[in-house]
Amino acid sequence: MPAQRAVAASAPEAGVCAVVVTYHPDLALLAALLDVLAAQVGRIVVVDNASSGSALRHACTARPEVEFLPLPENRGLAAALNEGIARARSLPRVSHVLLMDQDSVPEAGMVAALKSSLQRISKSARVAAVGPRYRDPREEADASFVRIRFPFNRKIACAGDCDDIACDFLITSGSLIPLAVLDEIGAMDEGLFIDNVDLEWCFRAVGRGYALFGVCAARMLHHQGAARRRVPGLPRGIVVHPPARLFYMMRNRVLLYRRPGTPKRWIAQDLPRIAIKLLLFSLLVSPRRANLRAMWAGLRAGVRGQTTAPPDGI
Repeated sequence: MPAQRAVAASAPEAGVCAVVVTYHPDLALLAALLDVLAAQVGRIVVVDNASSGSALRHACTARPEVEFLPLPENRGLAAALNEGIARARSLPRVSHVLLMDQDSVPEAGMVAALKSSLQRISKSARVAAVGPRYRDPREEADASFVRIRFPFNRKIACAGDCDDIACDFLITSGSLIPLAVLDEIGAMDEGLFIDNVDLEWCFRAVGRGYALFGVCAARMLHHQGAARRRVPGLPRGIVVHPPARLFYMMRNRVLLYRRPGTPKRWIAQDLPRIAIKLLLFSLLVSPRRANLRAMWAGLRAGVRGQTTAPPDGI
């Protein structure tokens, strides 16, 4: 899938403010993201989690449509999103936020397609958010939209450009959310810091009677994970994460198990993933000892209901 398809040009969605969270981003990829967003939304707020250097600030402030909000410390994805959303609320005529990761690049017309679908579906359903179909550039096919089932999720791929797919989960990046919906459902859970922030918010939205939809006419490139590593028996390999990220992955999934709004069928089918990740990252992916220490620490924190940071040395 090319970075930009030949789509009829449309005016920027003036009522949409894009909220982009950064943490030591790839500046070339970020520049591509900001360039594409500038043609599709009315305003852009970049919230930075204490990245070092002046190049990032310059890349943002050189664009008049971008507002740069640096945080003095790394407060995590959820807190940065909440800061950006709060800033969007203060801007005149902004009614929706488009949440974006630093390593995603929308195709031309993505925001207009999302907004059009949201308006259409909202005539017959209470919609919390809509999101685009996306592809990791290293993959051959688009990611599917997910309906949580047991023992296996139902994965629904886009068959064309005109389908809207009801789903139980949308990734943060590319999600278009009305500010009025955030008023009712609430902000992102800052205690989770990074992993499963989107999953928890989606569970909360569905629990309050809202629906989520994937929009096949909206497309986006999205890089998942820093790297992939080949593993015997797994042709696609696995996405590799540093030990600190593995800590949050393990901690946050157990924290979600403890919450009454988390679907029981998701818990039942997620439990085996704990064993799989423990085996893969402690036996096949280096640094094996550090990975194992981080994952066990995360599991312990989750069982205790703690939202603490990784222990020193992880």
